[in-house]
Amino acid sequence: MNLSRKGFIKTVGLATVGLGTSSFSSTKELPEKKLNDHQLTVGLASYTLRKYSLDELIEIVQRLDIKDVAFKSFHLPYESTDEELRYIRDKVKARGLNLYGGGVIYFKSADDVETYFNYAKTAGLKMIIGAPNHELLPAIEKKVKETNIKLAIHNHGPEDDIFPSPKSVYDKIADLDERIGLCIDTGHTFRLNLDPAAEIKKYKDRLYDVHIKDIDEQIPEGKNVEIGRGKMDIANIMRALKEIKYSGILGIEYEKDGNQAISGLSESIGYVRGILSML
Repeated sequence: MNLSRKGFIKTVGLATVGLGTSSFSSTKELPEKKLNDHQLTVGLASYTLRKYSLDELIEIVQRLDIKDVAFKSFHLPYESTDEELRYIRDKVKARGLNLYGGGVIYFKSADDVETYFNYAKTAGLKMIIGAPNHELLPAIEKKVKETNIKLAIHNHGPEDDIFPSPKSVYDKIADLDERIGLCIDTGHTFRLNLDPAAEIKKYKDRLYDVHIKDIDEQIPEGKNVEIGRGKMDIANIMRALKEIKYSGILGIEYEKDGNQAISGLSESIGYVRGILSML
Protein backbone atom coordinates (compact mmCIF):
# COMPACT_ATOMS: atom_id res chain seq x y z
CA MET A 1 0.00 0.00 0.00
CA ASN A 2 1.52 3.28 -1.12
CA LEU A 3 1.42 6.21 1.27
CA SER A 4 2.27 9.52 -0.36
CA ARG A 5 3.49 12.17 2.04
CA LYS A 6 1.08 14.77 0.64
CA GLY A 7 -1.90 12.44 0.75
CA PHE A 8 -1.11 11.26 4.23
CA ILE A 9 -0.71 14.74 5.68
CA LYS A 10 -4.02 15.74 4.08
CA THR A 11 -5.73 12.77 5.68
CA VAL A 12 -4.14 13.25 9.07
CA GLY A 13 -5.46 16.80 9.01
CA LEU A 14 -8.87 15.29 9.68
CA ALA A 15 -7.71 14.61 13.22
CA THR A 16 -7.75 18.35 13.90
CA VAL A 17 -11.26 18.82 12.51
CA GLY A 18 -12.73 15.59 13.83
CA LEU A 19 -14.64 17.56 16.43
CA GLY A 20 -16.48 19.45 13.74
CA THR A 21 -17.44 16.39 11.72
CA SER A 22 -18.62 14.25 14.62
CA SER A 23 -21.74 14.23 16.74
CA PHE A 24 -21.31 15.74 20.20
CA SER A 25 -24.52 14.32 21.63
CA SER A 26 -23.06 14.16 25.13
CA THR A 27 -21.29 17.53 25.41
CA LYS A 28 -24.27 19.04 27.21
CA GLU A 29 -23.48 16.65 30.06
CA LEU A 30 -19.84 17.66 30.42
CA PRO A 31 -19.01 19.01 33.88
CA GLU A 32 -18.49 22.74 34.27
CA LYS A 33 -15.33 22.10 36.27
CA LYS A 34 -12.55 20.48 34.26
CA LEU A 35 -11.05 17.26 35.57
CA ASN A 36 -7.41 18.33 35.38
CA ASP A 37 -6.23 16.11 38.21
CA HIS A 38 -5.49 13.11 35.99
CA GLN A 39 -4.18 12.74 32.46
CA LEU A 40 -5.10 9.92 30.07
CA THR A 41 -2.84 8.51 27.35
CA VAL A 42 -4.24 7.85 23.89
CA GLY A 43 -2.69 4.83 22.17
CA LEU A 44 -3.55 2.33 19.47
CA ALA A 45 -4.59 -1.29 19.13
CA SER A 46 -2.76 -2.23 15.94
CA TYR A 47 -5.68 -4.36 14.69
CA THR A 48 -6.92 -1.00 13.38
CA LEU A 49 -4.06 -1.03 10.82
CA ARG A 50 -4.17 -4.76 10.07
CA LYS A 51 -3.99 -4.13 6.32
CA TYR A 52 -0.87 -1.98 6.65
CA SER A 53 2.74 -3.08 6.96
CA LEU A 54 4.85 -2.55 10.06
CA ASP A 55 6.71 0.34 8.41
CA GLU A 56 3.43 1.97 7.37
CA LEU A 57 2.05 1.56 10.88
CA ILE A 58 5.12 3.25 12.38
CA GLU A 59 4.80 6.18 9.96
CA ILE A 60 1.08 6.58 10.62
CA VAL A 61 1.29 6.55 14.43
CA GLN A 62 4.23 8.93 14.43
CA ARG A 63 2.32 11.45 12.33
CA LEU A 64 -0.69 11.06 14.61
CA ASP A 65 1.56 11.62 17.66
CA ILE A 66 0.77 8.19 19.09
CA LYS A 67 3.56 6.53 21.05
CA ASP A 68 1.88 3.63 22.84
CA VAL A 69 0.86 0.67 20.68
CA ALA A 70 -0.35 -2.87 21.35
CA PHE A 71 0.61 -5.08 18.43
CA LYS A 72 -1.65 -7.67 16.89
CA SER A 73 0.05 -10.60 15.14
CA PHE A 74 -0.19 -8.80 11.78
CA HIS A 75 2.72 -6.64 12.97
CA LEU A 76 4.37 -9.07 15.39
CA PRO A 77 3.83 -12.50 13.79
CA TYR A 78 3.50 -15.52 16.06
CA GLU A 79 5.62 -17.61 13.71
CA SER A 80 8.57 -15.22 13.99
CA THR A 81 11.89 -16.55 15.22
CA ASP A 82 13.32 -15.15 18.44
CA GLU A 83 15.75 -13.12 16.36
CA GLU A 84 12.90 -11.65 14.29
CA LEU A 85 10.89 -10.78 17.39
CA ARG A 86 13.87 -8.97 18.92
CA TYR A 87 14.45 -7.14 15.64
CA ILE A 88 10.86 -5.85 15.58
CA ARG A 89 11.09 -4.93 19.28
CA ASP A 90 14.30 -2.96 18.75
CA LYS A 91 13.03 -1.32 15.55
CA VAL A 92 9.86 -0.06 17.20
CA LYS A 93 11.77 1.22 20.22
CA ALA A 94 14.31 2.97 18.02
CA ARG A 95 11.47 4.85 16.33
CA GLY A 96 10.29 6.15 19.70
CA LEU A 97 7.31 3.87 20.20
CA ASN A 98 6.28 1.98 23.32
CA LEU A 99 5.23 -1.56 22.46
CA TYR A 100 3.25 -1.91 25.66
CA GLY A 101 1.30 -5.05 24.83
CA GLY A 102 0.30 -7.68 22.32
CA GLY A 103 -3.00 -9.17 21.30
CA VAL A 104 -5.72 -10.11 21.33
CA ILE A 105 -4.06 -13.53 21.75
CA TYR A 106 -6.28 -16.62 21.97
CA PHE A 107 -5.19 -19.41 24.31
CA LYS A 108 -6.80 -22.71 23.31
CA SER A 109 -4.38 -25.28 24.74
CA ALA A 110 -1.61 -25.81 27.30
CA ASP A 111 0.93 -25.52 24.48
CA ASP A 112 -0.48 -22.08 23.64
CA VAL A 113 0.25 -20.88 27.17
CA GLU A 114 3.92 -21.81 26.87
CA THR A 115 4.24 -20.57 23.28
CA TYR A 116 2.61 -17.18 23.71
CA PHE A 117 4.28 -16.27 27.00
CA ASN A 118 7.66 -17.09 25.42
CA TYR A 119 6.65 -14.98 22.41
CA ALA A 120 5.70 -12.07 24.68
CA LYS A 121 8.88 -12.33 26.76
CA THR A 122 11.14 -12.39 23.70
CA ALA A 123 9.33 -9.43 22.15
CA GLY A 124 9.63 -7.45 25.38
CA LEU A 125 5.89 -7.13 25.92
CA LYS A 126 4.81 -5.89 29.33
CA MET A 127 1.29 -7.23 28.88
CA ILE A 128 -0.67 -9.76 26.89
CA ILE A 129 -4.19 -8.80 25.89
CA GLY A 130 -5.71 -12.25 25.79
CA ALA A 131 -8.76 -14.47 25.55
CA PRO A 132 -7.94 -17.78 27.24
CA ASN A 133 -10.13 -20.82 27.69
CA HIS A 134 -11.28 -21.03 31.30
CA GLU A 135 -9.47 -24.28 32.07
CA LEU A 136 -6.12 -22.68 31.19
CA LEU A 137 -6.28 -19.98 33.85
CA PRO A 138 -4.25 -21.93 36.46
CA ALA A 139 -1.43 -22.51 33.94
CA ILE A 140 -1.61 -18.87 32.86
CA GLU A 141 -1.39 -17.69 36.47
CA LYS A 142 1.77 -19.75 36.86
CA LYS A 143 3.35 -18.13 33.77
CA VAL A 144 2.35 -14.66 34.96
CA LYS A 145 4.20 -15.31 38.21
CA GLU A 146 7.26 -16.68 36.37
CA THR A 147 7.54 -13.89 33.78
CA ASN A 148 5.92 -10.88 35.49
CA ILE A 149 3.99 -10.29 32.27
CA LYS A 150 0.46 -9.07 32.92
CA LEU A 151 -2.58 -10.63 31.27
CA ALA A 152 -5.54 -8.37 30.47
CA ILE A 153 -8.48 -10.55 29.46
CA HIS A 154 -10.53 -9.04 26.65
CA ASN A 155 -14.32 -9.37 26.57
CA HIS A 156 -15.82 -10.01 23.14
CA GLY A 157 -19.52 -9.29 23.47
CA PRO A 158 -22.73 -11.22 22.83
CA GLU A 159 -21.25 -13.70 20.34
CA ASP A 160 -18.60 -14.90 22.80
CA ASP A 161 -19.36 -17.90 25.01
CA ILE A 162 -16.11 -17.60 27.01
CA PHE A 163 -15.76 -13.95 28.08
CA PRO A 164 -18.66 -11.85 26.74
CA SER A 165 -18.72 -9.17 29.46
CA PRO A 166 -16.38 -7.52 31.95
CA LYS A 167 -18.22 -9.35 34.75
CA SER A 168 -17.59 -12.71 33.10
CA VAL A 169 -13.87 -11.91 33.22
CA TYR A 170 -13.82 -10.55 36.77
CA ASP A 171 -15.72 -13.51 38.19
CA LYS A 172 -13.03 -15.88 36.88
CA ILE A 173 -9.97 -13.86 37.91
CA ALA A 174 -10.97 -12.26 41.22
CA ASP A 175 -9.02 -14.82 43.25
CA LEU A 176 -6.07 -15.11 40.85
CA ASP A 177 -2.76 -13.22 40.87
CA GLU A 178 -3.41 -9.48 40.71
CA ARG A 179 -1.38 -9.22 37.51
CA ILE A 180 -4.29 -10.93 35.75
CA GLY A 181 -6.95 -8.33 34.98
CA LEU A 182 -9.29 -6.93 32.38
CA CYS A 183 -9.13 -5.29 28.99
CA ILE A 184 -12.58 -3.76 28.71
CA ASP A 185 -13.66 -3.43 25.11
CA THR A 186 -16.13 -0.55 25.28
CA GLY A 187 -17.82 -1.43 22.00
CA HIS A 188 -18.47 -5.08 22.79
CA THR A 189 -19.65 -4.04 26.27
CA PHE A 190 -22.06 -1.51 24.73
CA ARG A 191 -23.48 -4.18 22.39
CA LEU A 192 -24.43 -6.18 25.51
CA ASN A 193 -26.69 -3.26 26.50
CA LEU A 194 -24.30 -2.32 29.30
CA ASP A 195 -22.92 1.11 30.16
CA PRO A 196 -19.15 0.99 29.52
CA ALA A 197 -18.52 3.84 31.98
CA ALA A 198 -20.31 1.99 34.78
CA GLU A 199 -18.39 -1.21 33.99
CA ILE A 200 -15.09 0.69 34.08
CA LYS A 201 -15.87 2.01 37.56
CA LYS A 202 -17.10 -1.37 38.77
CA TYR A 203 -13.91 -3.23 37.85
CA LYS A 204 -11.37 -0.44 38.32
CA ASP A 205 -9.15 -2.45 40.65
CA ARG A 206 -8.19 -4.91 37.89
CA LEU A 207 -8.52 -2.73 34.79
CA TYR A 208 -5.24 -2.90 32.85
CA ASP A 209 -6.28 -2.02 29.29
CA VAL A 210 -9.18 -0.37 27.48
CA HIS A 211 -10.21 -0.58 23.83
CA ILE A 212 -12.04 2.57 22.76
CA LYS A 213 -14.44 2.44 19.80
CA ASP A 214 -17.90 3.62 18.81
CA ILE A 215 -20.98 1.64 17.74
CA ASP A 216 -23.91 2.77 15.59
CA GLU A 217 -26.68 1.10 17.64
CA GLN A 218 -26.87 -0.45 21.12
CA ILE A 219 -27.88 -3.87 19.84
CA PRO A 220 -25.91 -7.12 19.50
CA GLU A 221 -25.55 -6.46 15.77
CA GLY A 222 -24.21 -2.93 16.29
CA LYS A 223 -21.47 -1.90 13.84
CA ASN A 224 -18.17 -0.13 14.42
CA VAL A 225 -18.10 3.48 13.20
CA GLU A 226 -15.80 6.48 13.52
CA ILE A 227 -15.58 7.53 17.18
CA GLY A 228 -18.10 10.31 17.72
CA ARG A 229 -20.49 9.19 14.96
CA GLY A 230 -22.14 6.39 16.93
CA LYS A 231 -24.46 6.10 19.91
CA MET A 232 -21.88 5.60 22.66
CA ASP A 233 -21.35 8.32 25.28
CA ILE A 234 -17.62 8.76 24.75
CA ALA A 235 -17.42 11.75 27.09
CA ASN A 236 -18.88 9.72 29.95
CA ILE A 237 -16.37 6.92 29.33
CA MET A 238 -13.48 9.39 29.41
CA ARG A 239 -14.88 10.96 32.56
CA ALA A 240 -15.10 7.56 34.27
CA LEU A 241 -11.49 6.76 33.38
CA LYS A 242 -10.35 10.08 34.79
CA GLU A 243 -12.35 9.58 37.97
CA ILE A 244 -10.77 6.17 38.68
CA LYS A 245 -7.34 7.60 37.77
CA TYR A 246 -6.83 4.94 35.12
CA SER A 247 -3.11 4.55 34.48
CA GLY A 248 -3.20 2.34 31.38
CA ILE A 249 -3.52 3.18 27.71
CA LEU A 250 -6.66 4.19 25.83
CA GLY A 251 -6.26 1.84 22.90
CA ILE A 252 -8.12 3.30 19.93
CA GLU A 253 -9.50 0.37 17.93
CA TYR A 254 -11.13 1.50 14.70
CA GLU A 255 -12.32 -1.69 13.00
CA LYS A 256 -14.15 -0.17 10.03
CA ASP A 257 -12.52 0.35 6.61
CA GLY A 258 -9.58 -2.00 7.10
CA ASN A 259 -8.07 -1.22 3.70
CA GLN A 260 -8.47 2.56 4.08
CA ALA A 261 -8.33 3.09 7.83
CA ILE A 262 -6.30 6.31 8.03
CA SER A 263 -9.17 8.76 7.59
CA GLY A 264 -11.49 7.16 10.13
CA LEU A 265 -8.65 6.59 12.57
CA SER A 266 -7.56 10.22 12.31
CA GLU A 267 -11.10 11.45 12.89
CA SER A 268 -11.53 9.10 15.85
CA ILE A 269 -8.32 10.26 17.51
CA GLY A 270 -9.29 13.88 16.93
CA TYR A 271 -12.65 13.31 18.58
CA VAL A 272 -11.17 11.58 21.63
CA ARG A 273 -8.53 14.26 22.07
CA GLY A 274 -11.18 16.94 21.75
CA ILE A 275 -13.29 15.33 24.45
CA LEU A 276 -10.27 15.01 26.75
CA SER A 277 -9.39 18.67 26.26
CA MET A 278 -12.94 19.62 27.29
CA LEU A 279 -12.78 17.46 30.41
